[in-house]
Amino acid sequence: MKKLLTLFTLAITFVACKSDGKTSDFVLPSSSGNTNKIMVVMDGNLWLGKPGDELRTVFGEHQVGLPQPETLLSVSQIDPAGFRGFVRNGKALLILKTGQKEQITSIKNKYAQPQIIITATAKDEEGLINLIRSRGKEIIKLFKDADIKFIQSVFNKERLDPTKFKTLQNLKITLNIPDRYKLVEDTGEFLWLRHHLKSGIARGDGTNNILVYSVPLEDENKVVDNITAIRDTIGKKYIPGSKEGMYMITEAAYTPFTYEAEIDGKKAYETRGKWEVKNDFMAGPFINYTVIDKKNNRLVVFEGFTYAPSINKRDFIFELEAIGKSLKIE
Repeated sequence: MKKLLTLFTLAITFVACKSDGKTSDFVLPSSSGNTNKIMVVMDGNLWLGKPGDELRTVFGEHQVGLPQPETLLSVSQIDPAGFRGFVRNGKALLILKTGQKEQITSIKNKYAQPQIIITATAKDEEGLINLIRSRGKEIIKLFKDADIKFIQSVFNKERLDPTKFKTLQNLKITLNIPDRYKLVEDTGEFLWLRHHLKSGIARGDGTNNILVYSVPLEDENKVVDNITAIRDTIGKKYIPGSKEGMYMITEAAYTPFTYEAEIDGKKAYETRGKWEVKNDFMAGPFINYTVIDKKNNRLVVFEGFTYAPSINKRDFIFELEAIGKSLKIE
């Protein structure tokens, strides 16, 4: 993750294009800023007033499935008077202002690359409050989707060769998994890859993990009800603890959240929750994508889980989300 975050601040230049699609002599600087963090360009009085309060409420919602409270996005603010020079090179910018027309617009790579700038305009202060309240989720999704695409583009350049793994070959699937993930187990039916974290308090013990497997599709109407049972069965079979009788299970005291999703154009379910090791004290968050592959009468499952005691885990899970959403079935 440290390697990923530093990519945003590397001194790499990109060629900009004119509106007619021809290459220009002008080059854009690399953008600055980290994953899941946005800079809000907003008048200080509005930021300290009710519009700012509404923004902090909507953007400050906690990401589900994490053991400690962490917001969906981290937000900082700058006054429009200070929005110049290198400040405009931020990777993710939200401009809130009053104007004649209520609207939300989005533009990419205006001052730097990669960059997304979302401008939200309303006629007055009350209009801004209502706009944030009614369309805040939409704005968050735009920022999240941009981050996912960027991470996937980075991973695509440093990806592991899927032909080296029996399970991926047998299941006929591909994933953009960065080469820092190392093999734990590859049976031909079950794949486990692990990345040892190298920063923060979790250094040494902390890991990000990827699991890939499939199970038969028996009743499409019962897929959601069986996700927890399936992952518990897999945990007992393949993810042992340090002693006999210990293995990974879904944390009993925390009900996972499941949402409808789409992976590779197919119906899927995204599940976020907490895992634990039975009869032990190890635990952490997981994200699970269960994809309905009707053509092959099966469920293809990607799961990522994190063990990083005492530190925030939002960005680790976000990396796993980006990997999971790159899944393609041949």
